[in-house]
Amino acid sequence: MPKTSARLLSMLSLLQARRDWPGALLAERLDISPRTVRRDVDRLRELGYPIATVKGPDGGYRLDAGSELPPLLFDDDQAVALAVALRIATTSGAGIEEAAMRALHTVRQVMPSRLRRRIDTLQVTAVESPASRSEPRVDGDVLLALGAAVHAREVLRFDYAGTDLPRRAEPHHLVTWHGRWYLVAWDLDRRDWRTFRADRITPRTPAGPRFTRRELPTSDVATFVASRFRGSADTGDWPCRGEVILDLPASAVAHYVRDGVVEEVGSDRCRLVLGSWSWAGLAASIGRFDADIEVVGPAELKEAFAVLARRYAKAAPCAE
Repeated sequence: MPKTSARLLSMLSLLQARRDWPGALLAERLDISPRTVRRDVDRLRELGYPIATVKGPDGGYRLDAGSELPPLLFDDDQAVALAVALRIATTSGAGIEEAAMRALHTVRQVMPSRLRRRIDTLQVTAVESPASRSEPRVDGDVLLALGAAVHAREVLRFDYAGTDLPRRAEPHHLVTWHGRWYLVAWDLDRRDWRTFRADRITPRTPAGPRFTRRELPTSDVATFVASRFRGSADTGDWPCRGEVILDLPASAVAHYVRDGVVEEVGSDRCRLVLGSWSWAGLAASIGRFDADIEVVGPAELKEAFAVLARRYAKAAPCAE
């Protein structure tokens, strides 16, 4: 029979792996008697693990949630995944960077050296654009309050920076988009879907009544958010999309195109299908490739190039 400490760790690992364990099956897996199972369960309870007894023909045990957080047991893969998640959380902009760093330090301290070496090789540095450095971070308590309102399906009452009157909304999803946190919700006063920046929200208490969740106007929340930021009619696609031929090899263009389509036309030419929020913006985006351009369509894109040509010509210094 293994030593008591090793046996307790094995039992704890099994209890964490599935919801219910019949006592006989637990004894079989640990190769101990049912009486020893009962004694070991009592020992784990004394250590703070909330193990409930499951009634039934076979009887059994379940590891429940408790009022305090007892020591946890992770296998190697879980420990590494937790450390990686905590390291990434230090760059999330969710206002939990300091807590995540302290938690990572705690986890790392108790790791075996073989695992510590693995996570120490992962160093993540958040590189932000100059414009985003002055953006306020989201308070972790605000994120928890928003997430709780989404989960409970309770009307959220909140103040929103830049507006004078309190807002009321039915929260639907808490999402991240390009490093910022947003709340997708049905605005009860404006009777329409809205995306609210989480860093501008100050929740009010108490929360409002429960509600029946509405269906989004799109197939999923990702499509909805993309459509709102791209200015399209809830399709997730750009409102302006055009096609051109560039005098550049496809390999030179594809590296700089995130959500467009690049097809090779010849050794030094390619077809580019790209979208943008406006025709002028699309023409300017295509012009950055610094190559000869043949517009395939539509006519709005050709006109946008003509408008930009006149503007650029007017801005250029006159030849002497």
